[in-house]
Amino acid sequence: MSKDRGRRASRRGSGRPTIADVAKLAGVAAITVSRALRDPSLVSAELRAQIDTAVVQLGYAPDPNARALASSRADVIGVLVPSLTNIVFADTVRGIYDELGESPLQIQMGNTHYSPREEERLVRMFLSQRPSALIVSGIDQTQTTRKLLETAGCPVVQIMEHGDDPVDMLIGFSHFEGGKMATNHLLEAGYRRIGFIGARMDPRSQRRLAGYRWSLEEAQLFDPRLVTTTLTPSSVSLGGQLLADTLAKAHDLDAVFCNNDDLAMGVLFECQRAAIAVPHRMGICGFNDLDMMRVAYPPLTSVRTPRYEIGRRSVQMVLDRLANRPVSPSIIDLGFELQARESTMR
Repeated sequence: MSKDRGRRASRRGSGRPTIADVAKLAGVAAITVSRALRDPSLVSAELRAQIDTAVVQLGYAPDPNARALASSRADVIGVLVPSLTNIVFADTVRGIYDELGESPLQIQMGNTHYSPREEERLVRMFLSQRPSALIVSGIDQTQTTRKLLETAGCPVVQIMEHGDDPVDMLIGFSHFEGGKMATNHLLEAGYRRIGFIGARMDPRSQRRLAGYRWSLEEAQLFDPRLVTTTLTPSSVSLGGQLLADTLAKAHDLDAVFCNNDDLAMGVLFECQRAAIAVPHRMGICGFNDLDMMRVAYPPLTSVRTPRYEIGRRSVQMVLDRLANRPVSPSIIDLGFELQARESTMR
């Protein structure tokens, strides 16, 4: 085990930081810390700055149940996802609920709205309620949020990603490799002027874009003019608009890898509106493989991701840890699968 992981394990094992820890680091009395956290106007600006710095460094979260036994935990698993309406995360949440079954544990949901600041706020709030465990989407937390998770004193599972440095446990897949697979498929199908269309461009989207770029650079075919992205939330109509924008820059575009299936469906509709033949004139590949991809006409190629299984297995990891059963491996890559359909059969 690496030294960094050993330190993380030590912090989790020793429990969450206390007001006394904050006071020691800030060089003030514990009662001063208590006053500052309860009502910042009760202490000077200088002391507030010292205390705020110590809180961030330690990852301290106030505990309204501090008088209870330190070992007490609520029968709750906190679950943080960036969206409750996106079907991708709805599938994952369904897996979480299904696997929990008849367990006495309950789920408390938090929607971060893709905001690192909101994620940090929700992590603090959840930890103040002393949950039995946390399931958190992604691996791109802020430094402060990561510190809070490392010192949570309960099992933490990060989901929907793959990497070698989780806070505690991790289950998901590589978005970079998924982007590579989709792009390589289009290359193998004979397409050469392959574009990327992306919306919102959160860290997972950025990794898919990086995989796309890697594959085209390896083939010496990367052209930045073929990349069209926006921070606007994804929608079917946006997919059509982004395809039109890309064609305006590159008339010889002959395929697109879309960041998600909503965009891919919009690209298909725009091709039909503009009398662009799919797959002969334009190849289309999406990501996630929602049910609509199979029933579209023509059926759309996509990268199938194990969303439901990620939710189910994340709960298994939590239950094993709470029962003091070994969780091995603590990093699980469930991979993905290309679903090749008519939209890329040139």
